[in-house]
Amino acid sequence: MTTAESNLQKELKKVSSKDREYIQSGLEMLGPDPDTLGHVKNLFYGNINEKLVFPYPERSAEETARCDQLLAELGEYLDDEHPAVQIDEDQEIPQTVVQRLFDMGVLGMTIPKEFGGGGLGITSYNRVLARIGRTCGSTAVLVSAHQSIGCKAVMLFGTDEQKNRFLPRMATNALSAFCLSEPNVGCDAGGQETRCELSEDGTHYILNGEKKWATSGALSALFTVMAKQKIDDPRTGKAKTKVTALICNPSMEGVEIFSRNRSKCGIRGTWQARIRLNNVKVPVENRLHDEGKGLNVALTCLNYGRCTLSAGMVGAGSYAYEQALKWATYRHQFQRPIADFAQIQEKLARMASWNYAMDAMLYMTTGFLDRGDSDIMVETAICKVFCSDHGWKIADDCVQIMGGESYMTENEIERLWRDSRINRIVEGANEVMGQFICNYGAKPLLESMLEIKNAPFQNVTAGMRLGAEVFLGIKRNTPMIKSVDPSLAPLANRVAVLIREFSHEFKRLSAEMKERFATDHLTQSRLADIVIRIHALICSLSKLDNNLSNGLSGAELEYEQSVVDHLFSLFEHDIEVTRSELRQNCDATMERAAKNALNWSHTLPNVKYVIPESTPDASARGHGKQVNQDHIQSFGEGSVFQGEPT
Repeated sequence: MTTAESNLQKELKKVSSKDREYIQSGLEMLGPDPDTLGHVKNLFYGNINEKLVFPYPERSAEETARCDQLLAELGEYLDDEHPAVQIDEDQEIPQTVVQRLFDMGVLGMTIPKEFGGGGLGITSYNRVLARIGRTCGSTAVLVSAHQSIGCKAVMLFGTDEQKNRFLPRMATNALSAFCLSEPNVGCDAGGQETRCELSEDGTHYILNGEKKWATSGALSALFTVMAKQKIDDPRTGKAKTKVTALICNPSMEGVEIFSRNRSKCGIRGTWQARIRLNNVKVPVENRLHDEGKGLNVALTCLNYGRCTLSAGMVGAGSYAYEQALKWATYRHQFQRPIADFAQIQEKLARMASWNYAMDAMLYMTTGFLDRGDSDIMVETAICKVFCSDHGWKIADDCVQIMGGESYMTENEIERLWRDSRINRIVEGANEVMGQFICNYGAKPLLESMLEIKNAPFQNVTAGMRLGAEVFLGIKRNTPMIKSVDPSLAPLANRVAVLIREFSHEFKRLSAEMKERFATDHLTQSRLADIVIRIHALICSLSKLDNNLSNGLSGAELEYEQSVVDHLFSLFEHDIEVTRSELRQNCDATMERAAKNALNWSHTLPNVKYVIPESTPDASARGHGKQVNQDHIQSFGEGSVFQGEPT
């Protein structure tokens, strides 16, 4: 056990057993820290590692040309042929559409060329997802689920034999699914109830459990399944329960797709299967990575999935913003365009700024992935939270600007609005992601602070510097951002001050709160909100700087400069409000009101409300509202995959 781990264990003894278990499970999921410190973790220290974010990432000319060619063909198809309205109305993506996407190379674009794929990078892939997201959220999700999390596990962790066996099919004619969620497992990915055990002869695993929300599960030839397994710890000799990743297919005996899909609010063309696994024999050759490394597989894949989710929102957000501009220009009320009114202008200006920041953050993050940066889990989480939150807000603003017409099916914004909402929930609910961003982003700094606290005479210089900041309020020097065009130096200085103030506030607050900090999720959420906005400003500044160096001028420069200037004004204001809430807030009255609201809920009869199907409360389980589903579309059971087994 390292010194940092030992210090952390001492601090965890000061919190409740339930909170300690919650924190420990999170740490076990993350595994060991990367060797290098990522961009956002530097911000917690009050530093900026310029080489990580300046200059803005760019693709090779050859890669860009290949992607542009694919986008041209895809764009023509989406504009002229793709049945987006039919998909939403029928709640199904036709097989002809799926095969068309395979034939164009969209569904195999990231699979290496030697396995029949396009071999394109992550940035190119996300450009394609953004284009699909402008037109059809359902199709964007289907493509993302296949390549970002479905067969991505095989690409990243598969053996040569597994890649040769599975990837050629995945590149040309067979979808894949990712089976992580369960009736009792949503954001708590480590809480798997599905189990696997190695057979006595060591030839296969016996898999039992149930999976939920498996996108394209009923359509797929391959499932990546996460399951708990008892494994002997080589250090202690004791058995530990860890997650192992296994490759399954629908033809295996004991695999039962008992629900192909359920009717839902948005992304209606996608199908989410429920899969029962009953003594499924999975050959050991189908294990991905090592035993007990399943969460590493899952979390690594989610880095890619969180980007493509964001790309879909970038596409949808850009279309909603452009539609709002057109409507505001040509819709007249009170003898003038509604764009003349300040309240509409306020919406349009923030939509422009948010849209720019979403785009800048997405392609900064994909640049990290293409570059092979190792410490990017916080950055992908931020990208997911920021793009899903602000993409949804842009869609909602467009609905408000268009008024009643936005609700009309043929105008498509109501579909985009419905499709966008789910992204704040899936691949890590944004509330949970906020805690993760704060806690994992600050982890190296907090460990350093604990080392200084527990061994001050071994860290005299660092201790004096930290003590001056925490106890005397002496702030460290403002970090320098030197890599930008001179015209952008004022913006660079403004974001540098925000970095210093954020780090200073974090250090003082965490020192004051001590062990309470580990369980104060509202404080963590506020700190996450601040660092998310700082990161968005840095990404936007880097993008604008890159565009300037590439010759941006005239009206285009004026547009981008004004949008980024407004983004800085918006987020500096937001950050100031959030900083004040760190010390002056309504948390105490909230806790009292919430407690009494929950007590009052016990007076309401369960039979009138939906209750989680697998709630551990036996008194409530099975006693919730039973809805008549006669007029809700049903989708049947069993796999509809027609090809040869994988």
